Amino acid sequence: MAVARMRMSRTALLPVFLLTLCVLPAAAAAPAASLLLLLPVLAAVWVLRVGVDVGEDGLTARSPVGRRMVPWSRVAGLRVGPHAELWLVTTAGTQVRLPAMRARDLPRLAAVSGGRIPSPEGPGTGEPAQ
Repeated sequence: MAVARMRMSRTALLPVFLLTLCVLPAAAAAPAASLLLLLPVLAAVWVLRVGVDVGEDGLTARSPVGRRMVPWSRVAGLRVGPHAELWLVTTAGTQVRLPAMRARDLPRLAAVSGGRIPSPEGPGTGEPAQ
């Protein structure tokens, strides 16, 4: 199984581009304000880097500055948070936030996990499992 990379949609770069256009006049007006150009750069790094990699060895949650790998043997389950965000629960009882993933992404996560994460839908019915 190849590594499946689950990231934010690249259309999220459109607001980053618009932010760049908004910051340019202020950055051109004063040399000290050129530091404002770091905001769109940081936002672009966030969009391009943050996500989850699903591979044969386990899940890797990636943040802008780091990553946390959890082997399949240490995965106890998933938890859906109050705002539909997904959390990976480990056998040690710790939780790892799965960035850029929501409850609506569960079927896709189940599909790329190779059956290690059960699908929230019934087998072949398209209906929620009971």
